[in-house]
Amino acid sequence: MKPVFSKKNHPDPELLALRAELRDAQEQLALAYLQFNQAVDPELVESCVYQISADKARCNYLIRAIKAFGPCPDGGFPRHEDPAWM
Repeated sequence: MKPVFSKKNHPDPELLALRAELRDAQEQLALAYLQFNQAVDPELVESCVYQISADKARCNYLIRAIKAFGPCPDGGFPRHEDPAWM
């Protein structure tokens, strides 16, 4: 006998959007680090430091927003592939 109600895991569209935004934010952070490593002018270095700080804050916000959805179906929380933003 088949169960009357099927529990298929359909990801929430808002959660998928947050994850995509997090991936984009992590890419922006990686780019900011690359620019920082190549900067020579002190004002440009300062600008890169502020950009890195802003990108980290955005990543942290998105991670908190994703965690607010609760655990993933596998029992854990969403993982971020690139820990460079920490």
